[in-house]
Amino acid sequence: MNHIDKPDAFDADAIRREVSRIRTIDAAGTQDEEDGAKLGELNPLAQQIALQFRQDTYSPTMIIGLLRLLEFAALFAVGYGICSLYVEPSLDVVAFYISVTAGGSAIGVLLLQLADAYQVPALRSAWHSTPRILAAWSIAFALMALVIFFVKTGEVYSRVWFASWYLVGMFYLLVERQFIAVAIRFWARNGTMERRAVIVGGGEAAKELIRALERQPENDIRICGIFDDRDERRSPSIVAGYPKLGTIPELVEFARLARIDMLIISLPLSAEARILQLLKKLWVLPVDIRLAAHAKGLKFRPRSYSLVGNVPLLAIFDKPIADWDSVAKRAFDITFSLIALALLWPVFIGAALAVKVTSPGPVIFRQKRHGFNNEIIDVYKFRSMYTHMSDPTAKAAVTKRDPRVTPVGRFLRKSSIDELPQIFNVLKGELSLVGPRPHAIQAQSHNRKYVDVVEGYFARHRVKPGVTGWAQINGWRGEIDHDDKIRFRTEFDLYYIENWSLWLDLKILFLTPFRLLNTENAY
Repeated sequence: MNHIDKPDAFDADAIRREVSRIRTIDAAGTQDEEDGAKLGELNPLAQQIALQFRQDTYSPTMIIGLLRLLEFAALFAVGYGICSLYVEPSLDVVAFYISVTAGGSAIGVLLLQLADAYQVPALRSAWHSTPRILAAWSIAFALMALVIFFVKTGEVYSRVWFASWYLVGMFYLLVERQFIAVAIRFWARNGTMERRAVIVGGGEAAKELIRALERQPENDIRICGIFDDRDERRSPSIVAGYPKLGTIPELVEFARLARIDMLIISLPLSAEARILQLLKKLWVLPVDIRLAAHAKGLKFRPRSYSLVGNVPLLAIFDKPIADWDSVAKRAFDITFSLIALALLWPVFIGAALAVKVTSPGPVIFRQKRHGFNNEIIDVYKFRSMYTHMSDPTAKAAVTKRDPRVTPVGRFLRKSSIDELPQIFNVLKGELSLVGPRPHAIQAQSHNRKYVDVVEGYFARHRVKPGVTGWAQINGWRGEIDHDDKIRFRTEFDLYYIENWSLWLDLKILFLTPFRLLNTENAY
């Protein structure tokens, strides 16, 4: 492993680039025995703790975003409601009132944001944030009054409406924030709104980090345990009251079983070789990876680190497609899945009838495949093989003129119509329309599982798998009869994950029908 020259200011991008270089190394040679594919069994304590954190939490980012939308909608409803009841505007001025109400509500929310009234500490303590709320709402009305004055529309609007909206809106914000403060404190106690973290590395460094985090009064991080490869002499079994739950390979299994949000590596920045060694194993997980940087006298590049209270954490990797991006992608999936069902229902019926009348057995074939975070899911397909010759494990890949495939199944596979039932997996939330294709859990290349062929293979499971994907529209579709094919597929999948956008999803979805015309590798 090459050593990274230490810059004057620690550069998290350098570590990311080095890990990216490491993961592209040909895995056909020696492979670390502690790779994620060779996971150790969790000890009973680690299993018990992991099961306590199986339920999803609500990200503070999501809750704060929803609160912004709620307050905008509520302030607009208050303003327009008073206008409708008191002013009863005619059609020629109703557009003026709607635009002023919408604009004023948006300005109010923006000023509340600028006043840090949407920070978690401010939301927890409503009384302490009251001056900020009063100031932000008052400045919003002052700005609206200035705009109305300069555009000379003062004679159009009602002063009583304007003053009433100001007072009722203020009352609403103050009362609502009291309820929000109670709710956030309750969510913090029961674990609904928290960031679950695991400390990687024990000893004195981990102890200092934990103490620093615990000193933050508004800390939303819950430490779930500590994982370290070192023995008891260098890394005690209990650090600052938290148990050491296992080694780094066991951490990979723990993070897949529990809903962990963040891994914090508590090693000195000078231990670059050890940090890179850890990241090589941990980057496959769908979590934020941070490097503790709370030692004194260190220089930071501001864009590289974030603060938990006063504790700086260097951002190494971010969870892909998180928070509002995940909401947008889910809305995209549901919308286009329903459109597909509305357009393709005759194809569904025709394919089902063709399968049923040409060979005995069920119409739908269910196969165990890897889903998000390596979870096992049942993927639906139209049955394309004779029932008595089907292979749910997919150990033996389908080849050209494979005798197991029915005549109808051969057409369904070449046209990819057999994949259409996976739209129901999308609506269930198990798949996405676009993403890395899910592979069968026993799928192999030359009697070797894919994870043994491609180092970092499981990193493609950091997002939901898809019905179609970037690899498929770039020609990597069909039989995998050579190790390079799964390597290239994985590289295209990782490119998609790292460069995801809704526009990319739309592009892939649009190009998929045209790429399906190439049936060279589809059997």
